[in-house]
Amino acid sequence: MEKIGLWQQGNLIEIEIADLSSSGEGVGRLGGRVVFVPDTVQGDRALVRLVRVKRQYAKGKLHQLIQPSPHRIRSRCIVADKCGGCQWQHIEDDYQRLAKRRQLLQALERIGGFSLPNVAPILSNNSPLGYRNKAAYPLGISAAGKVQAGYYRKSSHQLVNLNQCPVQDYRLNPLLSEIKQDIEQSGWSVYDQKRHRGMLRHLCLRIGRGTGEILLTLVTTDWQLKGIEKQAQAWLHRYPQLVGVALNRNPDRTNAIFGSETRCVQGQPYLREIFAGLELQLRPDTFFQVNTEAAQVLLQVIIEQLDLQGNEVIIDAYCGIGTFTLPLARRVQQAIGIEVQRSSVEQAQRNAELNGIGNVSFAAGTVEALLPQLEVKPDIILLDPPRKGCDRAVIETLLKTQPPRLVYVSCQPATLARDLKLLCQNGSYQLTLVQPADFFPQTAHLESAAFLQCSPF
Repeated sequence: MEKIGLWQQGNLIEIEIADLSSSGEGVGRLGGRVVFVPDTVQGDRALVRLVRVKRQYAKGKLHQLIQPSPHRIRSRCIVADKCGGCQWQHIEDDYQRLAKRRQLLQALERIGGFSLPNVAPILSNNSPLGYRNKAAYPLGISAAGKVQAGYYRKSSHQLVNLNQCPVQDYRLNPLLSEIKQDIEQSGWSVYDQKRHRGMLRHLCLRIGRGTGEILLTLVTTDWQLKGIEKQAQAWLHRYPQLVGVALNRNPDRTNAIFGSETRCVQGQPYLREIFAGLELQLRPDTFFQVNTEAAQVLLQVIIEQLDLQGNEVIIDAYCGIGTFTLPLARRVQQAIGIEVQRSSVEQAQRNAELNGIGNVSFAAGTVEALLPQLEVKPDIILLDPPRKGCDRAVIETLLKTQPPRLVYVSCQPATLARDLKLLCQNGSYQLTLVQPADFFPQTAHLESAAFLQCSPF
């Protein structure tokens, strides 16, 4: 019989899960030491095998549930215990949202140093499944020589083959299973990551939630995909909602999905999406929030909190294709978007033209370089940086520019809290509200909008 309770790799320990970490793992304690255990939830009592042991913490693997938590449910995905796409399929939806809000509060208090921050109840569009408008499936070959598409197993590069995915828009599922068969019959080689050989790397699908239009993109190491034009035409005929087929070339040894160039093979190079009453064109590699409905709900809160009067000047830093810039432009005197990706700026300008919005302009470059050059004094600056948050130079530029109001949209509570601390630590700004939104059900990820007011002197 195995010994239980010794702090050694490979041993079993019995613990109760007391919390959830920001990465989605359950957190338990043994003699003052912390144990992180995937696939658990607060309230679980479990036997856990220690797989990586340090002096003050360990990583564990769930061995046996002794007493399941009242927050535990049966996963709604048949491969949830294997697939690395979701961390929280086993946790009831309401508790997921409570846990995310608690993690946001903890980050603001522990990292940001805020005492009793005003954090609103988490927003949800009540669609915990079928919400994702985009999927990028790695391709592989099974031991039997069959083409596979899916997601990698947790903490590995072993592919879990899927024919459907419960968090993707359900309209994408038929394409996933059928196109794998077409790839197999075509004779196209599938990329081998270890040997850096083969052609097809990813199958990417994107859908306009408001239009139903779909784009299909194959990521390949080479443009020369024999017979792709004929096959693309067959796909367009088979799927009436499919509006375009594209190739993206990525020849590098990298974990990045897309390469720098995309070519349309058949149909059109974009799909149409309806967002906040506007029609937007989205290309295969365009950044756009994966949860269209949740993004619209958060945008509505931003509009309500800003209480726009129509005479404001607003700058949208990290504006992308104008997803938030354009709806806000319709409610202010002037809007300016700043974006480092020139291709996104071009798409933003095109989307402004499509919707007849003339009081908006876009500039390509970094926020810290372009913001001081602008000849207008903004009333509001909206920030929506990547997960790493704002560079220190951006924070310093904001403190010098000092617009009356800031809105900071973030997908990472830790970097949000860090940057809010820098903005508020010398009394320059006051944090008035943080509004979390559940953009990513079944995962530990969280989107938030923080509202800051310039402090009077």
